[in-house]
This record gives sequence, structure tokens and C-alpha cells, in this order.
Amino acid sequence: MDTTAQDPHRTLLAALTAPQSSTRLRAALAAGTRPDPALVEPLVARCRTEPDFFVRDMLTWALTRHPADLTVPLLLAELGSTAAQARSQAAHTLSKIGDARAWDAVRAGLLHDADDEAARSAWRAAVTLVPDGEEEALATELLRELGRGGAETRRSLSRALVALGGSVAEALEEPMRSTDPAVRAHARATAQLLRDPDADVTAALDEATRVVLTAGAPRPDPPC
Repeated sequence: MDTTAQDPHRTLLAALTAPQSSTRLRAALAAGTRPDPALVEPLVARCRTEPDFFVRDMLTWALTRHPADLTVPLLLAELGSTAAQARSQAAHTLSKIGDARAWDAVRAGLLHDADDEAARSAWRAAVTLVPDGEEEALATELLRELGRGGAETRRSLSRALVALGGSVAEALEEPMRSTDPAVRAHARATAQLLRDPDADVTAALDEATRVVLTAGAPRPDPPC
């Protein structure tokens, strides 16, 4: 008896864990092209461990093709996972689904996540999910992360803050006076991006860092 014919999902589920990323990508595409409630849990589970960025993005797309009432509860549970990739990918997928139920969970659990990638996903998701009237409170939370991490993390935070627009400009004044030069530089760069959203984020961060470090450098003694 052909067991594959009896279980139409078996081949697809096996392909999701195949050694070749191209095979996994096609399997995720197929799962989204032909949505099936039985695939939701395996797709969410695969997001926890999938190493390839493009496959993860296809898994997210496949999940958005399924009913939110099936996907959102599982993804909300993933936000509490001990695996950083699970938290990160769940936040990313929830932002693509756009379901309001995700807002409280992202705000309460991930904005200050210890893992940079999970935090970055949470910042992007929060900006997408924030309800009207909550922008200022979100900006206050995000400002606590100024100066964090490397260049990519700082770029992500600046982009999230700029996306909040007017909620941020006045609030940046205090961190621009911080005793921490990394915070001052990051706040200065973000303020510049608010004035000119089309400016290069990396250049703005580099210039702000140079200005702050130059201002804090000891001045040479005048010649006798």
C-alpha cells in the first residue's frame, strides 16, 4: 500500500526539513499556495530552527496565507519560547499578519529582549501593530534602547523610532544630553533622520558618533 498517497502531507513535511535549502523553500511555497490547517503547527515549529533567511521568510508568507485564528495563538505562544529565533520569527510573522491581539504580547515581552535579533523583530512589529494613541508610550519604551548593540541593531531602532514620527522628536532631547556617549550619538543620529527620513542611516550614525566623540575628546594645551 502506498502510504504517501494515504498522507498527502508527508512529502511536504519531509521536504520542510530536507538538507537542501532550495527544497525547503519550495515546500514552504507549496504550503502557502495550498493552505491547509494541518500545516500550521509544523510551519510554526519549523520557524524555530530554519537556518536560511529566505526559507524563513517563505515560512512567514505561508503562515499569513492561513486563518489568523489558527496562526496567531500559536505564534503568541512562541513569543515566550526560550529559543531566540522562535521569538524573533514569531514577532516578524505577527507583524505581517497584523492581528491586533499581538500588540500587548509584543509590547510586554519583547521590546527589551536580551537577544538583539529578537528585539529588532519586536521593534519592527511594534511599529506596525501599535494602536492609535499608543505611539508616545511606545516611543518612550524604544528610547530606553538607544545606544544598544552594534550598527545593525542601532539602525533598526532608529528606523523604528523614525516610523513613529512626531511622537519621538521632543522625547529625544533628554537622551541627547545623556552622559553615555553611545546614547548621545544614537539619539543625535535619530533626530537627524527625523528631519530627513531619506538620509542614509549608516552615515547619520557614523557622523553623530564622530561629533560626540570629538566633542568629548581632551583639548590640547595652548602653545606657550
